[in-house]
Amino acid sequence: MSGAGKKVVLAYSGGLDTSTILVWLVEQGYQVITFLANIGQEEDFEAVRAKALKFGSQKMEIPDLRREFVESFIWPGIMGNVMYEDRYLMGTALARPLIIKAMMEFAIRENAHYVTHGATGKGNDQIRFELGAYSLCPTIKVISPWRNA
Repeated sequence: MSGAGKKVVLAYSGGLDTSTILVWLVEQGYQVITFLANIGQEEDFEAVRAKALKFGSQKMEIPDLRREFVESFIWPGIMGNVMYEDRYLMGTALARPLIIKAMMEFAIRENAHYVTHGATGKGNDQIRFELGAYSLCPTIKVISPWRNA
């Protein structure tokens, strides 16, 4: 697989998986731009940005989505009693559509050819990410590193 100068937006957390994928994409010749949504998590955003740039990202986008997350996802989830097995709120599942929406808007603005993620085959995040991406912009293709590499 060769990126041959194609632009890709990587959903980047700064962790081992996405950092490994970032380096791999750069080695494949992609122009990588990283994306991390601020939905209210405790995070040193500037440290994550510095790490992404150090590993080859051309730039990093970190939009503040906290207000939209609370107003459009958390409150409706609480009102709808969105609980997993009646034990805890499904925060991750609620956050993914907003993150993907913001990331795809960014990818479109950046004229990206691809988007990618660090979701492994262990959970639902690959499906959430990929179907969300294709539903919002089917012309931007998804690279699934843990499945396709």
